[in-house]
Amino acid sequence: MAAFGANLDLIHSPSGKITPTLIPSMIRHAEEVSRSDGYYFTNQFKNRDALVGYETIGRELVQQVPEIDALCGAVGTEGMVMGVARVPKAKRPETLISVLEPAFSPTITQGRPGTHHVEGIGIGIIPPLLDRQLYDEALAISEDEGRRMCRRLARQEGLLVGTSTGLNVVAAIKLARKLGSGKTVVTVAADTGLKYLMGDLFTDE
Repeated sequence: MAAFGANLDLIHSPSGKITPTLIPSMIRHAEEVSRSDGYYFTNQFKNRDALVGYETIGRELVQQVPEIDALCGAVGTEGMVMGVARVPKAKRPETLISVLEPAFSPTITQGRPGTHHVEGIGIGIIPPLLDRQLYDEALAISEDEGRRMCRRLARQEGLLVGTSTGLNVVAAIKLARKLGSGKTVVTVAADTGLKYLMGDLFTDE
């Protein structure tokens, strides 16, 4: 954004982690700035256009994989899972929809937001776009497992993905094992690993 000429107000986390207060503080700051002339708060957390956009992925999925038994994805603003899930759920109501969060921040599963390192998810609040009628279960997934999966995907599959995608794949494998052979479980690679190259994600063992 700075490359396009934007002036950025950075809200820092003293611990360098995603905390229960970090995202709400960002929202409050954006709301405050938007009250001034010349500014507009897009409010991604309440923008239902995201659902429509992600439905495109849902349609692509059912075209390529008509019989989806389960779909899982991590919860951030929640446009992705809710948008994608609409299509397979409408086609096959028995499709299992699982929403995911970091085990260190079990806001949905236990009502207890916490601190973690997984950017983009586990935001410390229940996102307004999360539709309880559309998902069947919520699962808390280990951040360490997600990080190990990122390294495994890079080394074995040639896929450079970020931590939230690592969590997605961990959960998809768990669901596949639970459902048994012959079932199709789908998830989404929601982020790239490029922004993690300066950290220790791909060097930790």
